[in-house]
Amino acid sequence: MSLATIDVYDPDRYQAGIPHQDFRVLRAQAPVFRHPDHQQPDGFWAVTRHADVVRVSRTPEVFSSSRCTAILAEMPEEERAQQRLMMLNMDPPEHNQLRSLVNRGFTPKMISRMREHLQDACETIVTEALAAGSGDFVELCAADLPLIVIAELMGVPVEDRYKLFDWSNRLAAATDLRLDKDGDPAIAAMEAYQYANDLGASKRACPADDIISRLIVPDEHGGELSELEFDLFFLLLMFAGNETTRNAIAGGMQAMIDHPEQWERLRADPDLATTAADEIVRWVSPVNGFRRTATRDVELGGQLIRENDKVVMFYASANFDETVFGDPFTFDIGRSPNPQVGFGGGGPHFCLGRHLAMLEIELMYRTLAARVRRVEPLGPPSRLRSNFVNGVTAMPVRLIPA
Repeated sequence: MSLATIDVYDPDRYQAGIPHQDFRVLRAQAPVFRHPDHQQPDGFWAVTRHADVVRVSRTPEVFSSSRCTAILAEMPEEERAQQRLMMLNMDPPEHNQLRSLVNRGFTPKMISRMREHLQDACETIVTEALAAGSGDFVELCAADLPLIVIAELMGVPVEDRYKLFDWSNRLAAATDLRLDKDGDPAIAAMEAYQYANDLGASKRACPADDIISRLIVPDEHGGELSELEFDLFFLLLMFAGNETTRNAIAGGMQAMIDHPEQWERLRADPDLATTAADEIVRWVSPVNGFRRTATRDVELGGQLIRENDKVVMFYASANFDETVFGDPFTFDIGRSPNPQVGFGGGGPHFCLGRHLAMLEIELMYRTLAARVRRVEPLGPPSRLRSNFVNGVTAMPVRLIPA
């Protein structure tokens, strides 16, 4: 394969799975590659090696999330100005100030308090899946847990959690989160935004023991999220917390089906669920990549990147870097160490909910391994057409109880 035929941007390429062969060629021959882009005459820099992805992640003063946002697609400056109000598209120090407020809801103490409830939710989900016997694994086992978590974190009534599922799915339909103002994803965003606004107003009027109340009341320094900041954070958490965890759980089961010896290994030793969660995130790479923009001329991977050049970090490539992971194309639920970058490569934008997401994946697989003898595919899975989210949209299966 020649570099001239490489295309890791076309969303159609991801419907059959991550284009690993292209990424292999790029890591070996052009780890920082000037990739064509129909929206950018000069293309963009595709960053595919683990070390370079980590470097870009950890130097926000050189590789900005704010200048042109972290979203892959181009957009008018007016739209960028709106996007910059979201934490995902901020640089320090503004990002740090907002994140310090949001962090109050994601402390180890807050997450540990949820463990028993999450375990109960996993038991209920798997019990109902086994009672059904067969169906779509995404709906049977993968979708409900992150919805329950987000609903509890944000104080959303249980009966409303499927609204989050619907809005998240419709947002994911926008390949790289570029929202056409007349398209359904944009309508979904507005519906979710209005819901968040109403929810925030009710919590301000009557605070409760949930993350929302912690976010919208002043902390010991008087800091609090404004109405707009809260609404945007709700949108971000609804999408990121739902899509990534759901796709990790679903993609992890596809990996187990493809590698039955690893499923039997997990059934024999459920304590492997902890390292299995890490390996699932590495293997699935739920978020394919994020964009940065160079703030000055800089050398990266032997290439001179000019100020304002578009740079895209491909986590799905870095997670299979042969110089970092031994036998990267072997699915190994006991892999250790496992410096996967599925939650980002460090730096200020390292995933806020990483520990919570890992706990969800671990507990779901611990429960599945104890209760399910075998998961049999009833047809091929279908995948999201997206260069941003590596997602399984449907996976017909039969569950054989233990």
